[in-house]
Amino acid sequence: MKADPAAQERLLEVQALDARADQARHRLATMPEAAEMTALEASRTEVDDERRDAQIVVDDLDLAQRKADNDVEQVKTRRTRDRDRVEQGLITNPKDLERMQHELASLDRRISVLEDEELEVMEQLEEAQARLAELVQRVAAADERLAELTVVREEKAGAIERELSEIADARGPAVEGLPDDLLALYEKLRASKGGVGAAELRQRRCNGCQLGIDNAEIAVIRSTPADQVVRCEECSRILVRTAESGL
Repeated sequence: MKADPAAQERLLEVQALDARADQARHRLATMPEAAEMTALEASRTEVDDERRDAQIVVDDLDLAQRKADNDVEQVKTRRTRDRDRVEQGLITNPKDLERMQHELASLDRRISVLEDEELEVMEQLEEAQARLAELVQRVAAADERLAELTVVREEKAGAIERELSEIADARGPAVEGLPDDLLALYEKLRASKGGVGAAELRQRRCNGCQLGIDNAEIAVIRSTPADQVVRCEECSRILVRTAESGL
């Protein structure tokens, strides 16, 4: 393949722009904020699931406490009613009075048991509410951090997108007028050689594979016409000769 030496050197400019674009796209795809957001969103989902479970526990215990409160009040109301009947002398039959006193003692014991149960439920509810509050705070903290990361990510992504746009604007004039076959070969090599399709021959070294070129090959390259496209024997990339090639 033949190409004007100036066109071959311009290929290095295109390669430099493409390398910058590749690096920019890599930065865009591997922003640490994006990775942190992915991890944080996963952990937030787990915490939010725990929060929903904790809310169910709190709701159940709140219902249990209200039932326990109601049970205690019902028994206390009954005790007050029976005690008032006794104190007001409404029960005159000795047997009925004795039975009522036994009933009042039984109600006292029942109230004591119910109040113990009520206290236990209250303690469980306090613990569950504290756990729920902690989980709510963790979800809120995750949301706050996600919002911060989103702002930073969007700012960085915007800057990178602008850089890519500038590179694209510069690439157009750089490739303008390059031979189609030279550009096609470059693109094919770039796709198969890790993004580097053309490399400078600098100080007898290929800047693509970074390997030195032996004297015999240097002699061959030196004798090759300037308009002949040279390829690196080691990596097959287009080898562009410049004043710094050491030929």
